[in-house]
Amino acid sequence: MKPRATDSTHYASDRPGREAGLSHDDHQAVRLWLRLLTCSTQIEQTIRSHLQAQFGTTLSRFDYMAQLSRFPEGLRMKTLSEYLMVTGGNVTGLTDQLVAEGWVERVVDEGDRRSMFVRLTASGQQQFDRMATEHERWLEQLFAPLGGTHAKALYDQLGELRRVLDQPSETRD
Repeated sequence: MKPRATDSTHYASDRPGREAGLSHDDHQAVRLWLRLLTCSTQIEQTIRSHLQAQFGTTLSRFDYMAQLSRFPEGLRMKTLSEYLMVTGGNVTGLTDQLVAEGWVERVVDEGDRRSMFVRLTASGQQQFDRMATEHERWLEQLFAPLGGTHAKALYDQLGELRRVLDQPSETRD
């Protein structure tokens, strides 16, 4: 008998493309990792879709603007690429696009005239604020069915996982 879709222990693996091919005989660690990856991917796809539909933008551009919004004085492009964990070429391409739209500006570093900072313009900050407000609302809608208690417990468990993962690998073996 096939489990019902409401049975949370089977739900994701019963749908094609979601943790496909896993059975309960597979190792728990593999199943857990794939479940985390699947959830993360589904959330990311939802956010990407909303950003495109409502703002005509991409998650990459949103993440870029989010980093700059945390640093109103601006960031060097190298630092921005490190924060975004992308190549300098990717940051240059995004910068060119956002400068052309008037949302980002390049500013010469007065301490080193060979170096540039990038920062949000007033218009870029306003646009980002609108996107960030909606982004938070979308996430609240996604997680609302969990309820506050379950969402908090999941957050705490994932925090514990991060703490474990941050330990040097030799202490986890």
